[in-house]
Amino acid sequence: MRRTAEVRKAGVRTAGRWAVAATAAALLAAGCSGGGGTDSADHAEKGGSRPAPDAKGPGGGYVKEGPRGEQDAAGESGESGEPSRRPDFRSTFALDVDTASYSYARRTLKSGRLPAPGTVRTEEFVNSFQQDYARPEGNGFAVSADGARTTRPGWSLMRVGLATQDQAPEADRPPAALTFVLDVSGSMAEPGRLDLAKKALGMAADQLRAEDSAALVTFSGTAKTVLPMTRLGGGGRERLREAVRGLEPQQDTNLGAGVTRGYEEAADGIREGGTNRVVLLSDALANTGSTDAGSILEKVSENRKKHGITLFGVGVGSDYGDDLMERLTNRGDGHTAYVSGEKEAREVFVDQLPRNVVLRARDAKAQVTFDRDTVDGFRLLGYENRRVADDDFRNDSVDGGEIGPGHTVTALYAVRLKDGAEGNAARATVRWQDPKTRAPHERTRRIGVGALTGDGLWGENAEGTPPRLRLAAVAAYFAHALRADAPGPALPGAPSLRELRDEARGLAKETGDGAVSTLAEAIDRADGLT
Repeated sequence: MRRTAEVRKAGVRTAGRWAVAATAAALLAAGCSGGGGTDSADHAEKGGSRPAPDAKGPGGGYVKEGPRGEQDAAGESGESGEPSRRPDFRSTFALDVDTASYSYARRTLKSGRLPAPGTVRTEEFVNSFQQDYARPEGNGFAVSADGARTTRPGWSLMRVGLATQDQAPEADRPPAALTFVLDVSGSMAEPGRLDLAKKALGMAADQLRAEDSAALVTFSGTAKTVLPMTRLGGGGRERLREAVRGLEPQQDTNLGAGVTRGYEEAADGIREGGTNRVVLLSDALANTGSTDAGSILEKVSENRKKHGITLFGVGVGSDYGDDLMERLTNRGDGHTAYVSGEKEAREVFVDQLPRNVVLRARDAKAQVTFDRDTVDGFRLLGYENRRVADDDFRNDSVDGGEIGPGHTVTALYAVRLKDGAEGNAARATVRWQDPKTRAPHERTRRIGVGALTGDGLWGENAEGTPPRLRLAAVAAYFAHALRADAPGPALPGAPSLRELRDEARGLAKETGDGAVSTLAEAIDRADGLT
């Protein structure tokens, strides 16, 4: 019962000593709620890169570099509790709109099991819920920021939110060339796998337009092209449906062969000026051929660079290779979703189809620079797999995140303010490339201390705190409790699971959002399992 006890403790422990992991980043720009700040700017750069802002202050200190450029941020360490110092207070990450981790955790909890800590990614829990951010005009982002005090003195939670312009299903968009790569291995015979994937493809066939194109590749022990790239006008749509209807489960899972053949078909059917994407539907449980993630990823990376083909991974199944699917889509300039039933499949392939086939921004990255005069420590919640070296923020050859229409991205920071702090707390910048021209753009905003020191996050002190900020906090603290066996510091002022459930129930009534009721049910199940 050791894990059970730790999950329980994860709900009540506070931040004690922090070896605060650095990374962070925030987005910016348009309207900052809660006294967020001023100094908003938007510009496109032509040629070269501007030097990164000099955020170094007095005091010196150490930098601990990992293989991907992760660094330790200032935070509590040592018996004295004095913060250790980095040469700068920057943190940088690639934007991420994945939601698979939360959907898969819900499925696991519903089956009576706690999810493995390694499958729980905080940012995917947070980004699974709608936010009320302002939307920009055209491509690019609108950004807002606010915050609230936690119950631990000196610590606040800061929310930085980014949103792209939405797009109605009937709105004009570039033609799409989608290569569906479908797992038909033996493990997909379980109800809720191949049968669900076939229904999802049928939904997509109904939603795609006559000027769109689709190809179908299947894989088990080997891979084969069932339908080459075909325009859906005329009889093309029915050819796709017929190809899907005839699929039956086979034997082994040669995921590497499927990905390779899928990219070959996508490259052969490239639509100039269109959206070219591989859509992988699988339980991602490779057991034959190339099962090493590195070799599969190399093929994805090669085609991403050469042809600009992006990857959308859709996971299915009670046993699901979450880590492999996430790594594939990260390398393939894409994102993941997980579907456990027909309702979720309809959300992905009908309701959210435009955001899954259209791009608003390429290689989007965010960087936040905290002010040494007002901030003692900070920590970005989640995004561990999306970190970027600070000096690579304006290096456009370094991969960022691909963002579609209607997406929102939320970054939460635990921030420790200095006693009596006033003025500026942070400067946040988001950088992206135009999906058509590849021209880089940035927006920057300063976030004031006043945005972080007003109302509280929980209870009677939270009356003026926006409900969607509190919802993001509930999702993040829930993810942290489920990660109790994973290394890392506690979050400041963490409620118990039961308190988080009650908070979610109240927010469900306040917002009228059914997804929040589902969150409350998931937290209640986790509490029962402990």
